[in-house]
Amino acid sequence: MSDFGNAFKFIGDNLHLCVTKILEHLALSGAAIGVAVAIALPLGIWLGHIHRGSFLAVNVANIGRALPSLAVLAIGLAVLGIGFLNVMVALVILAVPPILTNAYVAVDGVDAEIVESARGMGMRPRQVLLNVELPLALPLIFAGIRTGAVYVIATATLAAIAGGGGLGDIIVNQANYGLPGVLAGAILVTALAFLAEGVLALVQRAVTPRGLQMTRDPQLVERPVGVQV
Repeated sequence: MSDFGNAFKFIGDNLHLCVTKILEHLALSGAAIGVAVAIALPLGIWLGHIHRGSFLAVNVANIGRALPSLAVLAIGLAVLGIGFLNVMVALVILAVPPILTNAYVAVDGVDAEIVESARGMGMRPRQVLLNVELPLALPLIFAGIRTGAVYVIATATLAAIAGGGGLGDIIVNQANYGLPGVLAGAILVTALAFLAEGVLALVQRAVTPRGLQMTRDPQLVERPVGVQV
């Protein structure tokens, strides 16, 4: 039997273990994504609405991408110790940049003529944001959330070296689980990442106004549109 065949056999023979580690992985990833969205989304939307803060959005994105998650975990060990919280903080740092950048660019890039027309109709700034800018920005905002979610799920395997649990416990423990266990853990992480991408894509399509639904999903923004701070 091939190595991949043995990996699927490992999953079948150790179903309880795999389900337990999947739930731990999802709990850690979900907490990190939730905190990252709570931090980055309002900030990015607000900066995009006032058309200021491109310097902040660009540099937060660049710093977040440059910081190795393993290094953040190591530093966190001295402050937060071993466990769930340390790993979650590292994953939040990883997830914030794409969410913040896309939220900022999505709102900031809404057609100025549409915004001016809404203001000319008597809409207040809050109404313009909620009824005009956000609906038009949703596809790109969700692209950032989807990207951040995939980053987090894939990187959460590092939790195993800091006592955070999850599928990384199987991947790094080849001495106990052998190569089939390592491959099984990698396959499950990949499946979770694809599942998260697919579910968020469906949610994005459900909340996007019908007129904006496209045959192709918006891409992750790598660099924000230049706006004077």
